[in-house]
Amino acid sequence: MRRTLQRMVGAIGGAAVLSPGAAFAAADNALLPRNLSPWGMFTGADIVVKAVMIGLAFASLVTWTVWLAKSIELRRKSSLARRRLGELESDTTLSEVEHASLGASDAVAQLIQSAARETSLSRGIVDDGLKERIALRLERVEAAMSQQIARGTGVLATIGATAPFVGLFGTVWGIMNSFIGISEAKTTNLAVVAPGIAEALLATALGLVAAIPAVVIYNHLARAVSAYRALLTDASAQVLLLVSRQRDRSAFTLSRAAE
Repeated sequence: MRRTLQRMVGAIGGAAVLSPGAAFAAADNALLPRNLSPWGMFTGADIVVKAVMIGLAFASLVTWTVWLAKSIELRRKSSLARRRLGELESDTTLSEVEHASLGASDAVAQLIQSAARETSLSRGIVDDGLKERIALRLERVEAAMSQQIARGTGVLATIGATAPFVGLFGTVWGIMNSFIGISEAKTTNLAVVAPGIAEALLATALGLVAAIPAVVIYNHLARAVSAYRALLTDASAQVLLLVSRQRDRSAFTLSRAAE
């Protein structure tokens, strides 16, 4: 009988010792969030952190939209510029290429039309002054076309430079809210701190997701724009060569007539 009572007392004591741990475990399970997926952390985040995440997601969408639009535009315009450049490099004259580019609005066509316009205003007098005036016109057209093709790429540089800091702001704000929650709950339990830190780190991750592709795409588009500008420079040089040949032919015709 005495042994039975001792066993009962030991069992009750063990239950009393284990009951605080069980209570803490139950409290931990109650404090742990049900969903730690990215969407669950987003829905459970503070309004400021949510705004940061939405802004970063929008910036990422803008990055990929600019990449798609500018890639299509650069490929189309570069292909057309190479075709026009091939026409300029063939055995032709300025009037022939002008006639072939009538009604076209691409960059090389505008270079040709601008040179032909200046030749027409000079009343057919081909001299060094005409070449200088044509060169000035070509520089203006080339600068305008280069600025047009590079439009929209600056936003990628802005996103690549600012997105990590925006994400860091969301992280700082989320961690600050986590410490506020610790002070209000008056406990250092990890279950109280973990959700806020996870939400804060998600903001940083989104900042990197928005920034890294923006920097890579910006560098890629910058190289493509530089290649397109090189095509326009070659086209301008070919137009000046056509003007120079026209002058040489005129001088040859005049010398033959004098004979």
